Amino acid sequence: MKTKTWFITGTSSGLGRLMTERLLARGDSVIATLRKPGALDDLQTIYGERLRVMILDVTDTTALRRVVQQAFEGRVDVLVSNAGYGLFGAAEEVSDAQIERQIATNLTGSIQLIRAALPYLRQQKGGRIVQVSSEGGQMAWPNFSLYHATKWGIEGFVESVAQEVAPFGIDFILAEPGPTETNFAAGVDIAAPLACYDNTPAGEVRRGLAEGTIAINGDAVKTVDAIIAAADADHPPFRLALGSKAYHSIREALNGRLQLLEVHKTVALSVDKRV
Repeated sequence: MKTKTWFITGTSSGLGRLMTERLLARGDSVIATLRKPGALDDLQTIYGERLRVMILDVTDTTALRRVVQQAFEGRVDVLVSNAGYGLFGAAEEVSDAQIERQIATNLTGSIQLIRAALPYLRQQKGGRIVQVSSEGGQMAWPNFSLYHATKWGIEGFVESVAQEVAPFGIDFILAEPGPTETNFAAGVDIAAPLACYDNTPAGEVRRGLAEGTIAINGDAVKTVDAIIAAADADHPPFRLALGSKAYHSIREALNGRLQLLEVHKTVALSVDKRV
């Protein structure tokens, strides 16, 4: 297989770090971005020029555009939009600052990264973008309302943009992992709880996470390998659920929405203009 160059955001830990390791080990080159220097020094020592590390906070749009421009001084085969984190708390509990940071990182940052890359992908006559989303881009848990807002939002954005740029040979993959054994939980921003939510679904989820009773059955290595395999495919899936939890949660959510749509079919059709 021909070696590729990958541009990956959010590589200091988790799936981004692991993906960087796997790609370098198989002989590819990686342009890896992260917010704090030093996190990839060990890989830099091993792989030398095949790993190019760039400092980037995706909420800084000016810096993001500069980094993308520098990355595309050569060809980039696959861009992986991976930077992001979770915000945990009932909608009433999270602060304005927490909301703004969550949207700026997970949604606006991903949108601006893709927008910045498109002109270069067009100029090189094609390329592939992997947007790391979540099962939470198609279903929702209590206490993750803002996280879900960003993941549902980026999925809608990508679904539209994919149609716009398909004629230029640019395609997308929406990777949708379920709960996976990474250090995602360590980076979650947690809102100050309100006692009034203790005996509600939000409180149940809070206790489940605190007590470890919510199953996390996704394997990080298998998840990364599945994303890489999809990105290597001649005809990749547009959406890729990853993990049994993701598959069953998304399937249940889609079936529920379809059933609700059919229940109200008569009303939906009744509001058309009469011809």
